[in-house]
Amino acid sequence: MLYGGIKLDTISLKGLIIVFNKYINKRYCYDMIKVEDVKIAVIGLGYVGLPLARLFSTKYKTIGFDMNQGRVDALMEGHDATLEVSDELLQEALRNGFVCTTDLEKLRNCNFYVVAVPTPVDVNNRPDLTPLIGASTTVGKVISKDDIVVYESTVYPGVTEEECLPIVEKVSGLKFNTDFYAGYSPERINPGDKEHTVEKIKKVTSGSTPEIADIVDEVYNSVLINGTHKAPSIRVAEASKIIENSQRDVNIAFMNELAKIFNAMGIDTHDAIEAASSKWNFIKLNPGLVGGHCISVDPYYLIQKAQVYGVLPRIMSEARRLNDGMGAYVGNQVVKLMNKKGVLVKDAKVLILGVTFKENCPDVRNTKVVDIYTTLQEYTKNITVCDPWADCAKVEKEYGISIVPDVVDNERFDTIILAVSHKEFAETDWRKHLTDHGVVYDVKGTLERELVDGRL
Repeated sequence: MLYGGIKLDTISLKGLIIVFNKYINKRYCYDMIKVEDVKIAVIGLGYVGLPLARLFSTKYKTIGFDMNQGRVDALMEGHDATLEVSDELLQEALRNGFVCTTDLEKLRNCNFYVVAVPTPVDVNNRPDLTPLIGASTTVGKVISKDDIVVYESTVYPGVTEEECLPIVEKVSGLKFNTDFYAGYSPERINPGDKEHTVEKIKKVTSGSTPEIADIVDEVYNSVLINGTHKAPSIRVAEASKIIENSQRDVNIAFMNELAKIFNAMGIDTHDAIEAASSKWNFIKLNPGLVGGHCISVDPYYLIQKAQVYGVLPRIMSEARRLNDGMGAYVGNQVVKLMNKKGVLVKDAKVLILGVTFKENCPDVRNTKVVDIYTTLQEYTKNITVCDPWADCAKVEKEYGISIVPDVVDNERFDTIILAVSHKEFAETDWRKHLTDHGVVYDVKGTLERELVDGRL
């Protein structure tokens, strides 16, 4: 007779105990939390946390937690300043029981905690785990026996188990994988993208045990249209997200390098890309500014960790250096173009269209448009930045730049730079806002060719 793959007539007492314990633990794991009884707390209500919390609230009792009282108050009034969740969807969620709070005590009855806080870098581009440490401390104060905590923040492999969970253990007094469990499901939110919304994104999931991985996967699967991919471990899931953003960073860096080469040769980069993309297996990408909280930050996490293991990631490091310098490059290209057209650069009147890191989105995190502004400031202080999407107060606070939501009809400029291709900018003939020998430079390559004097 076989039991657990072992012949009972030959099994030792010790072996029988091991088999029995594995059976009990497995049963206990599945019985300790049933998906239908899940009560979710999402820690962090930013670009990632709020859409996820709203989605979970369609099926589960969900509480959103954020330390910013102003942010929570606005959400409870039914408006998301990030525009990631429409007022209609948010208000519907609130009517159905979704709650946002700064009160930690309201999380104690939850049993499934999701951490969705930012993972920035410091001034030296080194990973800053402060938000994650704070969120882990928060979870540790309220987590109970048999609960699950799932991290969504982008990190290098090992952070969840080596950095975050020991904090939860220390604060809670509970033992990881005995008293509580963990998972990792990297966020895939694309700010401003109304097509690939959170419910349509296929999510990578993982758990600290096979049984917990099944539970985490089932919870996410229950609210997603396109399902999940269950990774074999938390570290693999962490690595997958770093790969996604690092690959895109490297690809864009290649296009930016091509832009520099072709600009020096007098070849239009976009024309060259269009011709190359006529081949069936060419991957079409365009040069541009790489900002935002993900692609411009995440590779630094892997670069830093790789060096701990004695590996110098040369390609990623060079891609980061190249992409980080594109704002200054654009600024210098504009100055050269102005000189060629006879525009006096000193004290020139310049208009920069857009300050967010991407089009049709209010997100100004790590925007490289600031580098264009800074470069041109060496020559002139007469710079106007126009952006109908950005929060004026936030830009002023973060970067010390005053912006306007629109341009006066009869105002004219010596130079106009399309830095961000907001839909509003496509509706204007910017030549009408130029002085007689003015310059139009198109960073995004979206304006009509006859309207521009140069483009990236």
